[in-house]
Amino acid sequence: MPRKSFVPGAALVAAAALTVGLAGCTGGSSTDDDAADAKAGGASSSSQAAEPGRYQTLPEACGLPARGTLRGMLPGDGRQPSQTEAEKIYDGEADITYDTDRRVGCRWKRETAAGTRHLSLDIQRVVSYDAAVSDEDKAQEIYADKELAADIPSGDTGPDAPSSPPASPSATNSKGAGTDKGAGTAKGTGAGKGAAGKTPDDGGKSSADPSASSDASTAPDSSTAPRVLDDLGDAAFLNDKLITADSGLHRDVTVVFRTSNVIVTIGYDQWSTDKSMLPESQELQDRARSLAGELVERFNE
Repeated sequence: MPRKSFVPGAALVAAAALTVGLAGCTGGSSTDDDAADAKAGGASSSSQAAEPGRYQTLPEACGLPARGTLRGMLPGDGRQPSQTEAEKIYDGEADITYDTDRRVGCRWKRETAAGTRHLSLDIQRVVSYDAAVSDEDKAQEIYADKELAADIPSGDTGPDAPSSPPASPSATNSKGAGTDKGAGTAKGTGAGKGAAGKTPDDGGKSSADPSASSDASTAPDSSTAPRVLDDLGDAAFLNDKLITADSGLHRDVTVVFRTSNVIVTIGYDQWSTDKSMLPESQELQDRARSLAGELVERFNE
């Protein structure tokens, strides 16, 4: 079903101001009344509500990623899928939500003989019900709680350290997301090329084991460790976990970013039934960051 496009809050404020201005022109001068209200400390001078967020609606989640991006993130086993199969894989399955102007989401999955990849997208538009707190400030508060819950290392050592977010050095070789700004311009096409050259890069069958635990010996190195990301929206972080289970291995990469009063969460994981074939951290991170950059550009259009 066609969705209405999301509307920046600034446009609504401008329209309201224009309406008030026209009413003032046609209704005669009210300078004396306004002055009296101001001297009396009326509501117009004492209770100014915080600014609304930039976004007043949300786009349809399944239609946000480019088809080329999805093909790169959900690679096959060399066999060209039929049109029906391609539609099932790349169209995605929308999350069921009760208010699509407040929260939307979509999920994609592709299974191969070697394993399975999953991609999920969750988009939340934050609205503050406190007149003293703007929608954007409330969104920043919620984002900060997510970063804290993920136990992301402090960004104090990130900008100047060799292992900081811009130090995604292999991105130039993989043609995925390099720096976070580069991720926005990649549009996911480079990531797709990186996927085709790898043989067993589709993880194992998808059957999540709640008793699975992280294997510290296979944790990502400093350049791919969980960290704050620079130059991606207004704030962002990346998390990376390798999980071992009886059914196989899976690596879960999560990118969360905020743009004004919208918080976007990207979940990207790869399952492998062959425990000798570890899902590559750098590859998955580059692709997730590339998608995040693509979505930031979509929201800024």
